Amino acid sequence: MRKALLAALALAGAAAFGTGSAEARDYRFCLVEGWQAGPGTCYYDTYAQCMASASGRRAYCQVNPVFAFAEQGRYADPGVRVVKPRKVRRHHRHHYN
Repeated sequence: MRKALLAALALAGAAAFGTGSAEARDYRFCLVEGWQAGPGTCYYDTYAQCMASASGRRAYCQVNPVFAFAEQGRYADPGVRVVKPRKVRRHHRHHYN
């Protein structure tokens, strides 16, 4: 009887903690370091978070390909709103008239 009670308590304890599944999540921005191939490390919700992590390193941030291709119909998730990055205006140093 004692063994059965201990086994039941052990089973209940294991069930209480459980293994828990990690929620699959696609972050909007990816950090690409140096000459790294592929999308990079996609752990950033905002561009500012990504740029803060890239600061002082040979790295840059880009939109996660899952979000970039969503507007083309590939990898589309109905609950995801795709935000296009703003165009950066570049000013020329020398103006010739």
